[in-house]
Amino acid sequence: MGKFADIIGHEQIIHHLQSAISLKKVSHAYIFEGEEGMGKNLLASAFAQALQCREGDTEPCMRCPSCRQAATGNQPDIIRVTHEKAAIGVEDIREKLCGDILIKPYSSPYKIYIVDEAEKMNVQAQNALLKTIEEPPAYGIILLLTTNSGKFLPTIISRCVTLKLKPLRDEEIRMYLMEKMQIPDYQAEICVAFARGNLGKACSLATSEDFIRIKNHALGIAKNVRDMDIYEVIASVKDISDFKVTIQDYLDILMVWYRDVLMFKATCQGDAIIFSDELEEISVDASKHSYEGLEIIIKALEKAKIRLNANVNFDLTMELLFLTIKEN
Repeated sequence: MGKFADIIGHEQIIHHLQSAISLKKVSHAYIFEGEEGMGKNLLASAFAQALQCREGDTEPCMRCPSCRQAATGNQPDIIRVTHEKAAIGVEDIREKLCGDILIKPYSSPYKIYIVDEAEKMNVQAQNALLKTIEEPPAYGIILLLTTNSGKFLPTIISRCVTLKLKPLRDEEIRMYLMEKMQIPDYQAEICVAFARGNLGKACSLATSEDFIRIKNHALGIAKNVRDMDIYEVIASVKDISDFKVTIQDYLDILMVWYRDVLMFKATCQGDAIIFSDELEEISVDASKHSYEGLEIIIKALEKAKIRLNANVNFDLTMELLFLTIKEN
């Protein structure tokens, strides 16, 4: 756990939470909604720690017994509701939250429950939780962390304060990668482009050997597909099956490549190129593509992403994509 001051971005949500603390208008239930890696846990943890801080300020002091316990994950009145199954069942909620919340706090003004992946609660679990949210004890606070609040019952949503995390600015992520993680500027640019405002994803990409392997494979195809025979294109699809789990990242890499090619073709300048370390190859590719051909390729990539999300046959989708790229 940590301080609000350590969190990058999300200024509006932090202001809302700190105002609630200072005005003593804290709700009994909150929904933190955002993509995986956007900072839901950081915000919920800082909020819980500030609420329990003995100094009673809007920022955890990090010195009092409560803050020291929270920093090591041992604050007895900040409870994380975990689960081991694919879904969070009614027994998990009844045992770890609904029943436990009836016991008064051990040493704090509040008893705070953080439910991660809350969208995994089944209907029975949500109904059990609803009864507690409707009539909570005065000291009870429930923080639901989710990637999709649309999976909650409308009655739960109506009784919670919903805080939706927005993407961070590219510059915020770029500076964090370069200054805090010492990532080279060209690599930081690539991570920023793929993170789309998600700092957690950017950090993961910056340190991921798998991402580097995917990038190298995708760019190898992009650079050489024009000189490959049809049977070589189809054989490449078999290799790509290794990346099925991260195929959207694979397609995003290709999308950025052809966007760079199009940008260079239009401007003959490398200032706005994401793959700046590949400028020479990009300039060669730009000379061999027409504007119409690049437009067809980019549209084909968009269609491939949609088809794969709809569970259309993987090999067929990728073969069609690469043949389209080769033809254009």
